[in-house]
Amino acid sequence: MDAQPQPDAAPFPGATGSSAVVEYAREARRLVFARYPDALGAVLGGSSASGRATPGSDLDIAVLLPDGGISRREVFRHEGRPAEVFLHTRADLGEVFAEARATRRATALFIYAESVLLYDPDGHVETRRAEAQALLAAGPEPLTPNESELGRFLLTDLLDDLAETGPGSDRHEQLAIADRTLQEAAHLLTAYHRAWNGAGKWLPRRLTAADPVLGRELLRGHLALAERADPAPLTTAARRVLELLGGPLREGYVAPWRPSAGNGAGES
Repeated sequence: MDAQPQPDAAPFPGATGSSAVVEYAREARRLVFARYPDALGAVLGGSSASGRATPGSDLDIAVLLPDGGISRREVFRHEGRPAEVFLHTRADLGEVFAEARATRRATALFIYAESVLLYDPDGHVETRRAEAQALLAAGPEPLTPNESELGRFLLTDLLDDLAETGPGSDRHEQLAIADRTLQEAAHLLTAYHRAWNGAGKWLPRRLTAADPVLGRELLRGHLALAERADPAPLTTAARRVLELLGGPLREGYVAPWRPSAGNGAGES
């Protein structure tokens, strides 16, 4: 293996458009060298790599471990900044990539594919970056028939509940139903387009990337309910999502029972 470069040395492949990104990369490289001297390589992902970091943003770092290492996730502070580090062996990372396609939430894929290379003396990380980029471009796995029917049933049930709310209803219940409605509609709409889904701040980003028109209608409907207790815009947008996948599903739905995975029963 080649000798490690100095922690503050350049270049950082992928660090473009901002001197701040280079500074974040230097900090991340110092972290990797200090805590993981046996690493095969590492990348910086997330907002720090894309130029969208804020003063409170953490460092999202992926570290490739030698075979026999212990895959794990670590959260701590380094030089005063919060850091979240995803550590995987090559074999485990392959499983993580496969799971991302199945769950349609591709956190690890995005970290590797849209990253700044910190350290990669033997090219192992670059191989994984190329693999992640190819998997992202291919999109997630399509919904199975059972998954599609379950999603339609859950969203239909939520819309039935939402229709019973309004300005005079319990606002806590209405907001809880609206949040779940947005999540389920986003899940179905992104899956319909074979696009990636997300959670938290990534839900609206992934949703509008998958479908700029209907995605924004869902978000505007959710906002209208939050601001004015009006469920109509969200209901209309969510029904449009249902129509893309075959329409509402109530009577006649049969769910296969899988105790280990759950089937959404009782969660409406």
